Amino acid sequence: MKLDILAIGAHPDDVELGCGATLAKEISNGKKVGVIDLTRGELGTRGNAETRDKESASSAEILGVNVRTNMEFADGFFVNDKEHQLELIKMIRLYRPEVVICNAIEDRHIDHAKGSKLVSDSCFLSGLLKIDTKHEDKDEWQEPWRPKAVYHYIQWKDIEPDIVVDVTGFMDKKMDAVLAYKTQFYNPKSTAPETPISSKNFTDSIRYRARNLGRLIGVDYGEGFTVERYPAVNSLFDLK
Repeated sequence: MKLDILAIGAHPDDVELGCGATLAKEISNGKKVGVIDLTRGELGTRGNAETRDKESASSAEILGVNVRTNMEFADGFFVNDKEHQLELIKMIRLYRPEVVICNAIEDRHIDHAKGSKLVSDSCFLSGLLKIDTKHEDKDEWQEPWRPKAVYHYIQWKDIEPDIVVDVTGFMDKKMDAVLAYKTQFYNPKSTAPETPISSKNFTDSIRYRARNLGRLIGVDYGEGFTVERYPAVNSLFDLK
């Protein structure tokens, strides 16, 4: 299946937190969207790999994505090397996305920056003719494919965005998808250990960050992204 957008996160819930409303908006516009989680989040303090599997499936259904898969790389210990790049190249060539969205370029969790660079490098390498790959489900050699753009969502750190997408009308869908991860986020009845993302303040921050970015571009809600190359427009009047 060819996708318009492939969103990739180091852990299940990264994509929902970083660009869930943007994905929901594009899906409503008829775009084909897929999600790849690099790990199962097995080192997470709350829940476990099995609960994350169920939560990510539920979240994918809420968003309405066309496909979601997990690379099962080692949480906390995957690296940006040839082995991991080749596995990701196979997926990029399988889905042939026009746009890839991935982790923040810098963040509190070490996997986020690692995942960001791994995806970015793999997107470039995927376009090289002399790298041969076969997907395990298909017998033929894959054709090279390089996405037209790679964007990075913003996570824990308040990185200044290069572009902001108007996601007004899609924040409720994003919050439903995020809160499908019931073991991870605020629950006053939970007896699990506290984490930086399990507080009510963190859950509230998802919406007020989007409100603030929306304020800055003159709408109700926004999601910000950093870019790897200059955005191009045909006219100054294309900019809002």
